[in-house]
Amino acid sequence: MSKRYFGTDGIRGQANAFPMTAEIAMKVGMAAGVAFRRGEYRHRVVIGKDTRLSGYMIENALVAGFTSAGMDVFLLGPVPTPAVAMLTRSVRADIGVMISASHNGFQDNGIKLFGPDGYKLSDELESRIESLIDEDLSSELAGPKDLGRATRLDGVTDRYVEFAKRTLPRSLSLDGVRIVVDCANGAAYKAAPQALWELGAEVITIGNEPNGFNINRDCGSTDTAELKRKVHETRADIGIALDGDADRVIIVDENANEIDGDQLMAVIADYWHSTSRLSGGGIVATVMSNLGLERFLGDNGLSLARTKVGDRHVVAHMRANGFNLGGEQSGHMVMSDFTTTGDGLVAALQVMAVIKSTNKPTSEVCNKFEPVPQLLRNVRFSGGAPLEDALVKEAISDAESQLGNSGRLVIRPSGTEPLIRIMAEGDDKALVHKLVGDIANVVEKAAA
Repeated sequence: MSKRYFGTDGIRGQANAFPMTAEIAMKVGMAAGVAFRRGEYRHRVVIGKDTRLSGYMIENALVAGFTSAGMDVFLLGPVPTPAVAMLTRSVRADIGVMISASHNGFQDNGIKLFGPDGYKLSDELESRIESLIDEDLSSELAGPKDLGRATRLDGVTDRYVEFAKRTLPRSLSLDGVRIVVDCANGAAYKAAPQALWELGAEVITIGNEPNGFNINRDCGSTDTAELKRKVHETRADIGIALDGDADRVIIVDENANEIDGDQLMAVIADYWHSTSRLSGGGIVATVMSNLGLERFLGDNGLSLARTKVGDRHVVAHMRANGFNLGGEQSGHMVMSDFTTTGDGLVAALQVMAVIKSTNKPTSEVCNKFEPVPQLLRNVRFSGGAPLEDALVKEAISDAESQLGNSGRLVIRPSGTEPLIRIMAEGDDKALVHKLVGDIANVVEKAAA
């Protein structure tokens, strides 16, 4: 059954428009509060957010919903998504909430939910909450004496910084390393520079002046132009770009070249394998990861398990099959020895550990394989199902025939935006570009 509210990463949409309204947010709080009641004790929920203007509206609406269901609310303020997951477990909360639209612009917002174990909710739990949102819950709400309280939890940034630092060996220092960190004017604008500085690095920070409107705007992991310029200007050893909620990371080397999540996973997997720390005999990634990564791992006796797009699917496969490393090309990196969700800062620290242990420049460490030519194109649509069009299906089938065994084709609707994502990769770059263009043209006509 298709979901009305939840997508691939929680609930997301334009702020103050369905489904990201104060009314729906309050109903989400009520529904989740009812769904997670487990006995007679005082139930707890932690709520974090990024730096969007609409976060105030969504936060207060959620508080109203959760307290009406009898849950005590602990407000974390602007913190990274992985900090919410970590603190959900740390303070023994029944549920964790992150208010963020990740890498989207300020005009969007979202609600991500975590269970008491710090993991994102299963499809079954999301479906349960969805059904409750549309029900009359008046008989399930708390009585006047049992309403929840809302308080602010202090020292959240310091707790997360200490957690992130502990993922590195105690003897490892970043002394002598010059780092430019781009915080995307988002949730990690305090935590990331603080952690890197406390580990001994010389830190140059950009994207750390949020104003409610500039999150992810011309900065962060989706736009590294300013980070590249700053790395070149300051002759830094490495640049680190986080996104709005800091659950993903993109690296820039000392030559101002961008390094994506596939290369970073290869770096960490290779190092962990050499130090007998890699579990599962390989890593987990999505259908969007480059064929070059798969070939690199295979050459080193490691496997690449592919899942649907979304770190939730990656984590589910990791948990079910004993892997401790997984992620996405976009920079989501999940290291289950440390975290239950993507953590951009912790991933960057693991890459820094390899750089320090090998005493090699970032450009050399993070060049594990030659990517197979790959092209991704997005086609926006306003309604309907363009992928069900007969001409679109015919174009896709024809492209698959032309690629044969020399490449891959992945075409899917985005789970967070009204887009059809068209990706092709193969050893013949010209053919890849031609096929993506041909399919995109047909999809655009079907979506018109």
